[in-house]
Amino acid sequence: DGCIKAVGQADVIRNQFSEATFERIIDCSGKCVLPGLVDAHTHPVWAGDRVHEFAMKLAGASYMEIHQAGGGIHFTVEHTRKATEEELFISFQHRLERMLRAGSTLVECKSGYGLNLETELKMLRVIERAKKSMDIGISSTYCGAHAVPKGKTATEATDDIINNHLPKLKELKRSGEIHVNNIDVFCEKGVFDLESTRRILQAGKDIGLQINFHGDELHPMKSAELGAELGARAISHLEEVSDEGIVAMARAKCAAVLLPTTAYMLRLKQPQARKMLEEGVIVALGSDFNPNAYCFSMPMVMHLACVNMKMSMNEALAAATINAAYALGKSDTHGSLEVGKQGDLLIINSSRWEHLIYQFGGHEALINYVIVKGKVIYENERCETMSSY
Repeated sequence: DGCIKAVGQADVIRNQFSEATFERIIDCSGKCVLPGLVDAHTHPVWAGDRVHEFAMKLAGASYMEIHQAGGGIHFTVEHTRKATEEELFISFQHRLERMLRAGSTLVECKSGYGLNLETELKMLRVIERAKKSMDIGISSTYCGAHAVPKGKTATEATDDIINNHLPKLKELKRSGEIHVNNIDVFCEKGVFDLESTRRILQAGKDIGLQINFHGDELHPMKSAELGAELGARAISHLEEVSDEGIVAMARAKCAAVLLPTTAYMLRLKQPQARKMLEEGVIVALGSDFNPNAYCFSMPMVMHLACVNMKMSMNEALAAATINAAYALGKSDTHGSLEVGKQGDLLIINSSRWEHLIYQFGGHEALINYVIVKGKVIYENERCETMSSY
């Protein structure tokens, strides 16, 4: 059934299963077995990359300056609206395969480059198709409030989402066509204010979606306080979170999904991971893969979290496995090697698991096997012929 049957010392396991036969036995001598990594925040369905904007950022243009000049999200929205469902699916599939090879076995995937009902549904259908046809685990997120569409005010966009988008999602869920897990809003100055965010998140919660949204990234917005009040499962970014917001999240058991790639690429101040951990917040990690932060690799995210956010390697591993699964409402089935949980695991070509974090960008020669539901879905032959050191 793809679930873990036993975990423990080798000799105990051998005795317990001495009569059993197996389709395949993998010799992990000198290697490490780890839970599959969980990427708690990605935007992987889009057309129109923004490689040209990277030069603008390096020259000092801010995220909001690029956004206001018609770049950023709006540039990608324009291209995503024009792309066919098939084109979007093919590129999405390739991206998921790259995530898988970097050790991610469960990924949160957002819509949000449509900003109109037709394109948002096109993106969600693409995600649904991947859920059914690919081995990787997917938690899907409706993120229609990713930016205010051109020609609309934030209030008009909010009304459109509540009156048109969400009722349609509810109907498609009932008919079994699309199953969305989470609702997301970009709560930010000049995008969706606190009141609009509250209205959208509450409306999403009312149709059975988990609240999992972008907050306190570029400006302090009191998003953390709002999320705690609404019973949010998770809030992402939090570079500008208040001390009160941190305490509120800890109390509400609302996960903080920190995104070290974004702070690194946009040269923002780093999220206060240490303070959050000390206050008892459940800290998770995500790659924030999108055209603005083009990173597929959770091992690199963990490395950045340790170096730039001062997390320990143990904290980073927990944040990229069990805590990230918690942020997606899946910690009862994913994120750790325990009897009864789904058999998602990595085998790495090293006797010390820390190499997965220590080797910056070294995961391509380090991850030997990726296993989902007890089935080997990626085997890296290069590991057999080379030392991991």
